Amino acid sequence: MKKEEIYNEAIGGDEGFAPGEGYPSCDGQPCANVSGDDGVATDTMTDATPTGDEGPSDGAASGETGEESGVEAGGSEQLAPELERRIAEWQDKYLRLQAEFDNYRKRTLREKMELVERGGADVIKAMLPVADDMDRAVEAMAGSDDIEALRAGVGLIAQKFHEVLRSCGVSEIEAKGLELDTDHHEAVARFQAGEEQRGKIVDVVQKGYRLRDKVLRFAKVVVGE
Repeated sequence: MKKEEIYNEAIGGDEGFAPGEGYPSCDGQPCANVSGDDGVATDTMTDATPTGDEGPSDGAASGETGEESGVEAGGSEQLAPELERRIAEWQDKYLRLQAEFDNYRKRTLREKMELVERGGADVIKAMLPVADDMDRAVEAMAGSDDIEALRAGVGLIAQKFHEVLRSCGVSEIEAKGLELDTDHHEAVARFQAGEEQRGKIVDVVQKGYRLRDKVLRFAKVVVGE
C-alpha cells in the first residue's frame, strides 16, 4: 500500500503530463512492448514462441542417436551367446584332442616297452636249453677223461646254439674270400697276399652278426694287398 501511495503521488505531481497523450495505455493489461531505461524494446512473446524456420530440435537428434545405439547394442547382445557357445565348443574339442593324444603317447610307450621286454624274454627262453647243455658238459668234463666224447658234446652244444640264433632271426655275416664291404665288414689289418687277393678278405678276426637286415656287429677282418 505504501508503494502505491508513493506512485500515485509521483504521477499526480507530474503537471506536464496529460493522460492519453504519449503515455501507453494497456487497458489494465501488462504492456508487452515498453521501453526500458536504455531505450531498447523487449518482446516477450517473440522470445517465447518458436518459428517454423528453425531446424530439428536437439531432442529429436538425440532421440535418433539413441535409437541407433539401441539397435547396435541389441545386435551385440544377440551375437554374444552364439560366440560364447562356439568358443566353449572349440575349447572342448581342443581338450578332448589333447587328452586323446596324451593317451595315445602313453599307450605307444607302454606297448614299445612291453615289446622289448617280451622280445628279450623270448630270446632268453630259447637260450635256456643251451645253458642246460653247457652245465651238463661241464659236469661231464669233471668226471670223464674221454676227450673225443667231450669234443663231440661241445660241438653239439655249439650247433644247438646257432640254431637258436637262427630261430631268433640272427645270422652270421659272411666275410672270408669276399670283397671288403664297409656296410658289413671292418678292416682291422692288411696282409701281403698277392695280386689275386688284393682287396679281398683273407682272414676273419671276429665274426659279425646281423638281426635280419640290421647289423648287430661288424665282422672284423684282414684285407689282402
